[in-house]
Amino acid sequence: MDEAGRFRQSRNPGAYWGLVPKRHQSGELDWTGRIIKQGDGAVRKLLYEAASSILTRSPETFALKTWAMKIAKRRGLKKARFVTLSKTRAMAS
Repeated sequence: MDEAGRFRQSRNPGAYWGLVPKRHQSGELDWTGRIIKQGDGAVRKLLYEAASSILTRSPETFALKTWAMKIAKRRGLKKARFVTLSKTRAMAS
């Protein structure tokens, strides 16, 4: 990303990197799917690796890791990685 100031909100870079869920809306049907995976794949991979190392490799305990591990217990480690990725993306921008 060349200039972070061009995004008004911290969630906007997610769409730029392809980290937003796919939406399908038609009449009464409204569902949210997986991430769209459009945009820079290298950035997505680096953020995923960072989230993975926070959850599995970091020996320290801090608020983000504690919160993500609670999600991992309920929903699984893969979903917890993505949620951690989304949080770190919001903090980075």
